[in-house]
Amino acid sequence: MKTKTLKKNKVNVITLGCSKNIFDSEVLMAQLKANKYDVVHENDDGDSAIVIINTCGFIDNAKQESIDTIIQWADAKERGQVDKVYVTGCLSQRYKPELEKEIPNVDAYFGTRELPRLLKTLKADYKHELVGERLLTTPNHFAYFKIAEGCDRPCSFCAIPLMRGKHISTPIEELVKRAKSLAAQGVKELILIAQDLTYYGLDLYKKRELARLVDELSAVEGIEWIRLHYAFPSGFPMDVLDVMRDTPNVCNYLDIPLQHASTRMLKAMRRGITREKTTALIHDIRERVPGIAVRTTLISGYPGESEEDHAEMLEWVAEMKFDRLGVFTYSHEEDTHAHKFEDDVPEKVKQQRAEEIMELQSGISHDINLTKVGLTLRVMIDRIEGDSYVGRTEADSPEVDNEVIIPKASGYARVGDYAEVKITEADPYDLFGELV
Repeated sequence: MKTKTLKKNKVNVITLGCSKNIFDSEVLMAQLKANKYDVVHENDDGDSAIVIINTCGFIDNAKQESIDTIIQWADAKERGQVDKVYVTGCLSQRYKPELEKEIPNVDAYFGTRELPRLLKTLKADYKHELVGERLLTTPNHFAYFKIAEGCDRPCSFCAIPLMRGKHISTPIEELVKRAKSLAAQGVKELILIAQDLTYYGLDLYKKRELARLVDELSAVEGIEWIRLHYAFPSGFPMDVLDVMRDTPNVCNYLDIPLQHASTRMLKAMRRGITREKTTALIHDIRERVPGIAVRTTLISGYPGESEEDHAEMLEWVAEMKFDRLGVFTYSHEEDTHAHKFEDDVPEKVKQQRAEEIMELQSGISHDINLTKVGLTLRVMIDRIEGDSYVGRTEADSPEVDNEVIIPKASGYARVGDYAEVKITEADPYDLFGELV
């Protein structure tokens, strides 16, 4: 039974998963708006006739969240609280037949590269002239900036190629055009994302062209920070570090998921690199760009991971002293190379090992943060919470990294502006300071 009048032309887009999904939702929303739809993102008003869920299918927890969200909105449809429910994204790409069978009251399921078909179902035209246009869901001063789709890497644990397909780079001239459009809207920070940034250009230009791309984007007027996410260590294009070091608006920041420290595990994961080569790469990166903030991601509990492998990981994390670090517990994914192995590390052990790594990292992070007390840092003001401004330094990406907490009583600042902040205190994952 309907509780309120639904607006027939209003679409509520729900986004689950990573920043690449955020980007895709923003592109979808721009297309819908151009087709005269009233489009909102994760809206609680309850008056949208249509709901589109952009799902994640990466690991077990993400898949369960996506399934729970689909069921929630399918039930809302049964109660008359929405008219239509559509599902798109990675989970839908990977498990469409199973989803259609198990949750049949969803109106239609779409894959990751079926935006034109989704629009057609809504009687909307796919407007080619809008390619690259987006309706930002992030604060207006920063935007995720996808430079390629898909992945050609053979990592044994990863289902991304199954859901996103082969690597396809977007041409440099098109990306520069998109950056100029975002800058004209007031975007100051571009966060470059792809399944693998370091592969960029190989398909289009027959060589790695990340450095040239970053150099050309840095020339776009109005863009004050460019940040690199999701670089692959094997075949890393070192020339991009020269651009980073020599270009003021390219952040001295690199997100480079390394996954493990044990050469035995890296070989099993099909990463194409050893511990020794990984360590040498990180040392080279730090030498080439003094002061660079390096973020990495690790996996605990991969099939066959022994106590010795875990101990090696702890020893290596203590040695490398990463500025930022996150840990996933291994998720046994169908149709991946690793799925043929026994998932033999108990879930409790996986979690315990992940917690041990993060406890070690907490101390490392605290030590690094304490070195910043007394310094004056340039901070992007992201939002206001209560009596505080909340911002980030060049060393921090939204959502995943440290924040800087600044009392409003210390001075005036605007959201989306940069401010000079003197750091007065530090804990493991946040800095505290006052406006200068």
